Amino acid sequence: MNKTTNTLPSRGAAGCFALIAAAGALAVSPHAGAENAYPSKPITLIVPYPPGGSNDIFARIVAKEIGEDLKQPVIIDNRPGASGNTGTAIVAKAAPDGYTLVAVSSSMTTNAAVQGKLPYDAIKSFSPVAMLAQGPFIVAVSNDFPARTPQDLINAIRANPGKFNYASSGPGSVNQFGTELLKAKAGKLAITHVPYRGMGPAITDLIGNQTQVLISSGPSLLPMVRAGKVRAVGITSLKPSPIAPDLVPMASAVPGYEFELWWGFLAPAGTPPAVITRLNAAVNHALAKPSVKEAILREGAVAKPGTPHQFAETIAADVARWKALARQQNIVAD
Repeated sequence: MNKTTNTLPSRGAAGCFALIAAAGALAVSPHAGAENAYPSKPITLIVPYPPGGSNDIFARIVAKEIGEDLKQPVIIDNRPGASGNTGTAIVAKAAPDGYTLVAVSSSMTTNAAVQGKLPYDAIKSFSPVAMLAQGPFIVAVSNDFPARTPQDLINAIRANPGKFNYASSGPGSVNQFGTELLKAKAGKLAITHVPYRGMGPAITDLIGNQTQVLISSGPSLLPMVRAGKVRAVGITSLKPSPIAPDLVPMASAVPGYEFELWWGFLAPAGTPPAVITRLNAAVNHALAKPSVKEAILREGAVAKPGTPHQFAETIAADVARWKALARQQNIVAD
């Protein structure tokens, strides 16, 4: 934010102070009028991934609604690259005026845990606007794997240390974090990580029994489960989830295990609080609509309205949590 700097010729010049006070009364803040009129032009919402992924889908669902609420277009700008870091860094360096936002997910915090020096600070570079949604992962196994419940899965791995493999979409991915958290909570399960370059080949090899376990999102796995190509044995939320109400939580076999992703909007650090409040209200108003809730649920998550402060606390807690797990389980990125 630009700040007006007044140069005082002399501390003893009383008349000069009077003039300055009068000027201050006319212009308390150079941004006051702009904040009251916000938004007065289109808003750019950067999605740091290609079209079609969860960040993109949730951004488009909510952008349409908040655009109508704010009476300004919200333009989606896909800027993929560097595991989401390219587009996210653009917003970190953008003007803090509320006209450039980024749609992020939990992967921003896992990136912060394993990728060393990033072009932004996951906490200090942003003003959290609002969480959009939260959703658990599905725990799936190949059809040849001898498990149908969470306890079956844990028992089979413990009875055959080193025999089975688990897949992920890459080193340091959220899939790896979810599985390594399960291993840590269960007491050092001996199952080998096989990273892939993307979820497509990971699912293909799970179907072919090249790997035996995969923890991933509902949209990625449930179509394969419904087609009978893989078997779902559990879900990573502490309680049953509406995204797959028939699945038993893994916490039934591994007490305390919980792994849920979130999605949300961030603005650059220093964005005026009044602008953040306006955006947050628009997002929460959108998330309260039944049509939006249903669209988010179809994509494997639950609408999660809340305050900017609550979202900031979630981000900070996740960065600390994943850094600790990365050290404990030796999780590293490419």
